[in-house]
Amino acid sequence: METILGAELRQTCHPVNESSQIAACRRTAADICAHSGFDETAAGEVAIAVTEAATNILKHAGRGHILLRPLRSGAARGIEVLALDSGPGFSNLAASLQDGTTTAGSFGVGLGAMRRLAQVFDIYSQPGKGSAIVMQLWPRNAAPPTQSVHCGVVCLPMHGETVAGDSWALALGATEATVLVADGLGHGMHAAQASELAAAVTMQEPRLPAATLIQDAHGALRATRGAAVAVARIDMLHETLSFAGIGNIATYIFDGSDRRQLVSHNGIVGSNMRKVQEFSAAWNADTMLVLHSDGLASRWDLGDYPGLLHCHPALVAGVLFRDGSRHRDDVTVLVLRDREGWSP
Repeated sequence: METILGAELRQTCHPVNESSQIAACRRTAADICAHSGFDETAAGEVAIAVTEAATNILKHAGRGHILLRPLRSGAARGIEVLALDSGPGFSNLAASLQDGTTTAGSFGVGLGAMRRLAQVFDIYSQPGKGSAIVMQLWPRNAAPPTQSVHCGVVCLPMHGETVAGDSWALALGATEATVLVADGLGHGMHAAQASELAAAVTMQEPRLPAATLIQDAHGALRATRGAAVAVARIDMLHETLSFAGIGNIATYIFDGSDRRQLVSHNGIVGSNMRKVQEFSAAWNADTMLVLHSDGLASRWDLGDYPGLLHCHPALVAGVLFRDGSRHRDDVTVLVLRDREGWSP
């Protein structure tokens, strides 16, 4: 199984409140491209996509954020651009996606060109609640990965911290996946050490049962301040999901409009963990899994966002973060869905 550790692919969040901030977004994107094997032409296309996304925020909403995240699939490296705003939304999204539509102060290429530049593109816009755009771009010699699940994630530190005390990890096989979200106690570097160690230990043997992986993390974290940890194992062949959690990582399964919360037991992994219990659920092409730390308020409802359930998982994670982040804690929102459950 291929393993991906969130600590190795740190995400950054850039405010876009004035035109001068667009350059900072471009510089960070350029750094990611430089470390990801993009040639000059491909890196230039990323710069255009980032500039257009940021300019659209300023034009349509006045303010918002650009989130940038390195991507990895095997030896290939890419970049994800997630643009979020709380403006009025697009009055005519279909028209805005047409070729030749221009936006003031931009390159004049519009959303249609952004869609052409990105190998993966999706957009969600709701009148009165804003818009979210995700683009994933890869070097010209790297095809977009075909993986067993589509993943979207937001993992960011609280204001004033340089590193998130949360972490996440994902292991992918042809017909299986293992995912972890961990929230180290407190904030800053010591919290990050606990959560990242939980992720690293879990990914050493990701095919083990979810409860066993929690037990392994518990032993490894005894010398740290501890963490809340949730682990889910997905078996696409047998259409099952198994789950175990300790602490306050919220976990939900969506199957169509049906929502089910999976139960985590009280305790701290690495400290006072008394009971680990594994739960099971069905998994199919329409299933979506959402895990989040307590940096996201718990009173959210996808029913408030018609159509979002069918969007790319990055948009689900981004919209929940945009509207539900507490802003006084590290926050992680991770969304998975079957590879058959979303298509461009």
